[in-house]
Amino acid sequence: MSEKKVAAKKSSVIQRFGSMLFPLIGLVAMLIVFSILTKGRIVGGRNLLLILNQAYVLLIAATGVFFIMTIGGLDFSQGSIVGVVGIVIATLAHYNLILAIICGILTGGAIGLLNGFMNVFLKIPSFIVTICAMFLFRGVCKYLTTNAPVSAPLSIMDYDIHSIKLPITLVVLVIGYILYRHTTLGIKIKAIGAGETGARYSGIKVDKIKLLVFTAAGCLTGLAAFINLLKVGSITATGGNLIETNILIALVLGGMPINGGAKAHFSTVVIGCLLCAVMNNGLVMLKLDPSVQQLIQGLIFLAVVAITTDRKTGSAIK
Repeated sequence: MSEKKVAAKKSSVIQRFGSMLFPLIGLVAMLIVFSILTKGRIVGGRNLLLILNQAYVLLIAATGVFFIMTIGGLDFSQGSIVGVVGIVIATLAHYNLILAIICGILTGGAIGLLNGFMNVFLKIPSFIVTICAMFLFRGVCKYLTTNAPVSAPLSIMDYDIHSIKLPITLVVLVIGYILYRHTTLGIKIKAIGAGETGARYSGIKVDKIKLLVFTAAGCLTGLAAFINLLKVGSITATGGNLIETNILIALVLGGMPINGGAKAHFSTVVIGCLLCAVMNNGLVMLKLDPSVQQLIQGLIFLAVVAITTDRKTGSAIK
């Protein structure tokens, strides 16, 4: 092997290792900075549980979006799905909670399937499809909550405990990791992200897998809507608002290339969501004005995107 190939291989390994390590360093650094600014309150036991509680919905929903971004797409419909599915679950929970959860997950899956159908068969870029879906289902959510919020039975709040939400979240993350790293499906998803045309020539049923990914992401968002409802108890016109933005910020902060692709690591989901939760919690603890908080978040997001965007490939969002 020539010296150039050896050097290129070493450079690739270092770059790959760095892309996994830098977000983790960023998480530790952010904890240290906020610990100093809040005089240690952010790492207090109760506050760490609060940060974890804020991360559950993000972790579950971001797992689905991670797979969408891996195939080179984007999904901006997550927040509106959380709102609509929350209404479905809140309504049916008055009759049977298990039925409500199942119907909520199926509703999320149906919306994800619709997104995938529009993207795959009508050849509309994913970010356009999901932005349209965001406005459509946000409108549905507002219409259904015009007169009053849609409330779940008060008893649903009894399930708002870590012993229920943590195992559900861990199961989602473990299954997502196994599928991505240790199955044929994961290999095919990464191949599509690396190059859709090449994946088709290699015999991969690209359209089928893309439909599956969008549908699965919708189902996961339906599950996230249930976790969200446990915390809020009712859905208003703004239910699920900005969740899609927080998911995108979390994944990018965790090291996900903005144009997706096969170079993504599943650790992106966990580290990114924790980074986002810590940042949001820390800014609130500093008692900054909401507009200032949003400005800081935007600047951090813009800086990370500018640093991590691959300008050589010229990849486009599919």
